[in-house]
Amino acid sequence: MLLLGCIKEVSDYELVISLPNGLSGFVPVTQISDAYSKMLSKQVAQGELLEDLNTLSDMYSPGTLVRCIVTSVEKSADGRRSIKLSINPKKVNKGLNASALTSGMLLSGFVSSVEDHGYLIDIGVSGTHAFLPHQKAQNYIKAVKRGPDLKIGQNLNCVIVEVKNEGRVVRLSVDRSEVAASLATERQNWTLSNLLPGLVVKAQVQKVAPLGIKVSFLSSFTGIVDFMHMDPEKSMNYSPDQVMKACILSIHPTSKVVRLTLRQSFLHPGGSPNQLSNDRMGAVVEDSTVKAFYKQFGAVFELDDGTLAFARLKHLSKTRKSFKPGAFKTGCKHKCRIIDYSLMDEMCIVSLKYQIIEARFLQYQDIHTGDVVQGKVFALKPIGMQVKVTDGIKGLVPSMHLADVILKQPEKKYNIGDEVRCRVLECNPAGKKLILTLKKSLVQSKLPVLFNYEDAKPGLITHGFVVCAREFGCIVKFYNDVKGLVPKNELSSEPISCPDKVFHEGQVVKVMVLKCEPHQERLLLSFRLSSKPAPEDKKECTPKKKQEVKYQIGEVVDVKVLKKKDNGLEVSVLEDEGNVIASIPTVHLSDFVANCKLLWHCLQEGDVLPRVMCLSDKGEHIILSRKSAVISAVQEEQVVRNFSEIQPGMLLTGYVRNVMPFGVFVEFPFGVTGLAPKVSMSDKFVTDTKDHFVVGQTVIAKVMSIDEEKQRVLLNLKVSECSSGDSAAESFALLNQYFKEVKEIRNLLRRTGEPSRAQGLCELVPGKELQLVVQDVKEDGSALFSGSCVTGLTVTATRYHLGDKNIVPGDKTKALVLHVDALTSKVYVSLREELLKR
Repeated sequence: MLLLGCIKEVSDYELVISLPNGLSGFVPVTQISDAYSKMLSKQVAQGELLEDLNTLSDMYSPGTLVRCIVTSVEKSADGRRSIKLSINPKKVNKGLNASALTSGMLLSGFVSSVEDHGYLIDIGVSGTHAFLPHQKAQNYIKAVKRGPDLKIGQNLNCVIVEVKNEGRVVRLSVDRSEVAASLATERQNWTLSNLLPGLVVKAQVQKVAPLGIKVSFLSSFTGIVDFMHMDPEKSMNYSPDQVMKACILSIHPTSKVVRLTLRQSFLHPGGSPNQLSNDRMGAVVEDSTVKAFYKQFGAVFELDDGTLAFARLKHLSKTRKSFKPGAFKTGCKHKCRIIDYSLMDEMCIVSLKYQIIEARFLQYQDIHTGDVVQGKVFALKPIGMQVKVTDGIKGLVPSMHLADVILKQPEKKYNIGDEVRCRVLECNPAGKKLILTLKKSLVQSKLPVLFNYEDAKPGLITHGFVVCAREFGCIVKFYNDVKGLVPKNELSSEPISCPDKVFHEGQVVKVMVLKCEPHQERLLLSFRLSSKPAPEDKKECTPKKKQEVKYQIGEVVDVKVLKKKDNGLEVSVLEDEGNVIASIPTVHLSDFVANCKLLWHCLQEGDVLPRVMCLSDKGEHIILSRKSAVISAVQEEQVVRNFSEIQPGMLLTGYVRNVMPFGVFVEFPFGVTGLAPKVSMSDKFVTDTKDHFVVGQTVIAKVMSIDEEKQRVLLNLKVSECSSGDSAAESFALLNQYFKEVKEIRNLLRRTGEPSRAQGLCELVPGKELQLVVQDVKEDGSALFSGSCVTGLTVTATRYHLGDKNIVPGDKTKALVLHVDALTSKVYVSLREELLKR
């Protein structure tokens, strides 16, 4: 379908086009012209910017009329229609051929190349070369003020001045006076196959009806002028046989129905429609008067300033059932809000819906950085989550901002249609760009919002998020892309040798501004919020026993080890300058039971442990956990905070609180506990419960049933029942976490004990092949080994793992490491051939 449209917005990759009857369409950057697309492809292939390739905003501006053709109509995810358009002359002028071209015709053309004496113009007619001389372009170039020359890809209204060689060569003019005076006539031999929107014709009224006028033009054609396109000053004064100028708005490809407009702005080609004042958009009009009501379409209103406005039928009431036609008789008054402006209809679009009139946000200009907004999850994409704030406003929550931690599977937490509360990180109304965050620490923050460098006064304390942690320190970002540096010496009151081990990308942090240079956009920050000088004698610096800060369950902090106790570690919270004392039980140092004792053994006083979570805060006794699976469950909100939230079928991450002969008690964060009976503990037959679980072990439990009266929860711990679906991915994630901790333990071992022994333990990993010497063969068939690579370690192989080999002391042999027990310095190996060959 061919349409006349008006450019409403220009962005880097598309033009937004206002179409007749309040519709809008989009022209992608690849649908401008063949010459422009060719230059785009060349730029992409070369990977660098071309000097002569202009952006869309260099060539187009809002208010320009363009001929376009519909290429597709698609339904978006929210049910709205998306109209894709093209202004490529090969598509718009496809009905024309060389023999049909005559002088006086008005066509769309695009600059395809710049020559010495003028411009080659692409008019989309095969076999025709169109040329625009310099003298015929000067008047237009001066008027548009876009530089001394026309640009490749620029759209022009061209009048054919001369036709040569049966249409193979044509000479054009874009002189504004010639274009404005052009008129389509019978002599130009237009047909329904090549008729173009934007042509001005002389039309004769055939019939006047309530919804519009039927007219004839170019001798044999008929068309329709609907009620929105009559001249407002003459709408009641049209009569049969009256002759007037009209502009073609659209031509339907199959029915050949032609629609026209009688509005004055369109009767002089090259002109622009009237535009709405910016301050009127979003305005609420207390008393708008009904001028006309059309039961199938909507109503026309006169606003308080005398301008006309149109409300579609769906915007006249909250629902179809609540709609009352009697309330829209001529002269009735209503309260409405201007929600849009149709350039092609020169009318405001209004709504009478209460929820729209009272809406806080109507357009991107209404939203400010730092605002907290409500929205609905619209789509989940690899780059993040799209959130619909209102019908016309959508924002993006980048993957980093979906939660306080990076979510590996956001689809488990969010569903399409979920209500979410976000905070605006950045809003660019011109580019319709809205970036949001769902990090609770930012959304709920009561601290000042930092969105420009001018407001960054020394001493200001605010929240930001880490975007980079390196040897030199951390880069912290705020709102509107404001960012600053926390140097290494300002990361903590205690030295931090490897910031990237303590801080992670996306982590929300509280910072204080030390210094700012707004003109250079330089910002110096500190994580040390207290300005108290550090004591000279560190030995005398004992953390206060009085707890000055209350921590919430689930809050993540960084801590320093103060003392090792039999049942765990005593630590101080770094964020509060070491004034808050807490403890980490040994069983909460890791998700993996085998690693808990190793970590306790390797950690020393003064070590810093990042990302430890508050598990309980009873009075002055704060219990922390370092179990990554439990921390992730809390931060991804895969938890229950009280008994009323528990539902059968839920999968919850917790830890074993007690092992009894009849079953296992499991505790979850926030204190909810449940029982897994013996029959639901394992896929294997359970004889002794203590053979299967130990206190402190991290588990995933499935809720089987709940007894609200007795506040009891029955659980299932069978692996076959407790997978969320992708068991392979879950297993790999657990293995990855295990080996990550093993690597951490190896690094800690390197600094403890005898250097040679520690080095030996660190280098031994399961699967490694060793050259050993048989030391002794015991009565039970097992053997002891020695070697340069296992100095100071006890190396043993059971009778089974000696295989078929008959060995005696002094023999040299190959062996494969099966397991390393760092606590006892024992290494278990195998000599079996089937393992050595793998």
